[in-house]
Amino acid sequence: MGEEPTWGELLVAFLLIGAIPVVVAVAVIASVVGLTLWGRALLRRLTRTASDSG
Repeated sequence: MGEEPTWGELLVAFLLIGAIPVVVAVAVIASVVGLTLWGRALLRRLTRTASDSG
């Protein structure tokens, strides 16, 4: 049988496992915020163009 992991090894393992959902969540939030800002800018541009031509 292998050795038992030390507290330091366990802590590093838990931190790495816990970092995966954090990274995914940050990526999702950044994508949603970016798409929201892009969509608002597009709508603002379209409404400004429509009001200028009308």
